[in-house]
Amino acid sequence: MIEPGLTGGRLDGIGVYTRALLRHLPRTGCTVLPYSWPRPRMGKSASGEGISIGQPMPQSFEKASLVDLATPGAHRVHMPADLFHVTDYRIVRMDCPVVATLHDALPIKYPEWCNPRLRSVKNWLQRKATAKADHVIALSYFAIDELVECFDVNPQRVSVVYCGVDDEWLEPADLEAVAATLAEYKLNPGYFLTVGTLQPRKNVGRLLDAWLMLPKALRDERALVVVGARGWRCEELVARLQAAQGQGENVVWLDKVTDAQALRHLYAGAGVFAFPSLYEGFGIPVVEAFASRVPVVASNASSLPEVTQGAALDVDPLDTALLAEALHTLATNNAERARCIAAGRARAEQLTWHATARQTAEVYRTVLSQ
Repeated sequence: MIEPGLTGGRLDGIGVYTRALLRHLPRTGCTVLPYSWPRPRMGKSASGEGISIGQPMPQSFEKASLVDLATPGAHRVHMPADLFHVTDYRIVRMDCPVVATLHDALPIKYPEWCNPRLRSVKNWLQRKATAKADHVIALSYFAIDELVECFDVNPQRVSVVYCGVDDEWLEPADLEAVAATLAEYKLNPGYFLTVGTLQPRKNVGRLLDAWLMLPKALRDERALVVVGARGWRCEELVARLQAAQGQGENVVWLDKVTDAQALRHLYAGAGVFAFPSLYEGFGIPVVEAFASRVPVVASNASSLPEVTQGAALDVDPLDTALLAEALHTLATNNAERARCIAAGRARAEQLTWHATARQTAEVYRTVLSQ
């Protein structure tokens, strides 16, 4: 395994995925030994410095990549494992089969939506690294075409395994605990909720525009709650959120929600969940909302229709008026709310982390049998 993206205790999507596999793979009969890439240290060998999960790899990814580039086809990292699963893009040649989960082709397909720091170098390394995987796991069928286009992945060595939620999300949250969490954040139940790191592709700016188009009485009754840490290229959005708050609008931005139970309670307290993302390899928050029995407005772009399968109101994420109409519908139309809640719940029951782990273990066994 590769260490998940940990930033100040906050898990990103890759981190959530990795943590789920670490928890659920042992139930499938797999013995899991977690490893993490250590930070590079100039002039020194790799150490466990900065490692929060598992054991450190023999060397940093940067060093392993440079050595591999210098001796292509010859250098292989020794690992005491039958198979190594890379849960992000940092792939090197190893002396055992390598399975790599490629979450999306976003950095190459849409670099303008990504962190610009060393982007061209990172993209080049990712293209090189991807060729070193013996088998690839994609999180949606949508992703396959882009992985083939951007990484030149052979579609014959790609398996699709969906993400999911933990079983506990399918159980009703404790009402007293939910009330306590909402009181802590000074929230009244029934708000419009969105969850995700603040970055351009999450499209939160248009969501704010759509919410501001709703009748004032509805906005006063149902806040817009944005849960997400600062990402990249989010300065304008942060300024807009803060300006709306300063103008007395019922907007709440929670940028430091790191506790998993608190996040679950925030979903449970929502009246409508909105996920107007422009691009997703999968979209875990949609399934979390489904499991929490919250009706969902989702983008009809990228992988999201594949995830929702009609259980959400799917709208064009570039059409602010349609987005506002969908928000209004799920806030006021009880019949449509009930339909989306029931359909979302049924969809969430199909998408559990246990199912993800079981299908991932099947991929391992197929690779090892070849």
